[in-house]
Amino acid sequence: MVGTLRHTALEDLQALLAGVLLVSLGVTLMGKAGLVTGGVAGLCLLLHYLTGLAFGKIFFALSLPFYILAIRRLGWTFTLKTFGAVLLFSLATNWLPQLLALERVDTLYAAVMGGVLVGVGLLMLFRHQASLGGFNVVCLWLQERFGWRAGLVQLVLDFLILALSYRVLATAAWAASLLGTAILNLTLAINHRPGRYLAH
Repeated sequence: MVGTLRHTALEDLQALLAGVLLVSLGVTLMGKAGLVTGGVAGLCLLLHYLTGLAFGKIFFALSLPFYILAIRRLGWTFTLKTFGAVLLFSLATNWLPQLLALERVDTLYAAVMGGVLVGVGLLMLFRHQASLGGFNVVCLWLQERFGWRAGLVQLVLDFLILALSYRVLATAAWAASLLGTAILNLTLAINHRPGRYLAH
């Protein structure tokens, strides 16, 4: 029987940086088009639209309570990696508008490409024993504990968030948000199954 491969610290760092950059770009595309996504990120986009507060600051604050579950159920290594990823993501989403000026983003493109980018970015983080906090922590714990696919659990939670956004968004933007969220979670459900990926 072949032993389980382990990622090196350099590989983990590369994955955290790349994953965070992909997710931040996907969220920026969605935000520019006036869309939302699921999870804590979706709640943060809604609060950003309603209050004008910086997305990154809201995201960092709302992620804090989930670290208790992460420490108790998934361990310190996972929690510290997740904390680092959340901090990087909060900084990246604040800096990205200064680095990338987008005049217009097609709504359908933002939904599809945003969903793909966020899904692939999260997948990279998950496979290196990290996440972006929030509901990601709950979904990964349920997958580890009960074998429930993280992507499908996240999909259910995300649709609940989208239901809350229905009265805030225009119908077309809400439908596009629904599409983007479905693409994001199907990317996770198809590519992140228990037992399929053996490295740690």
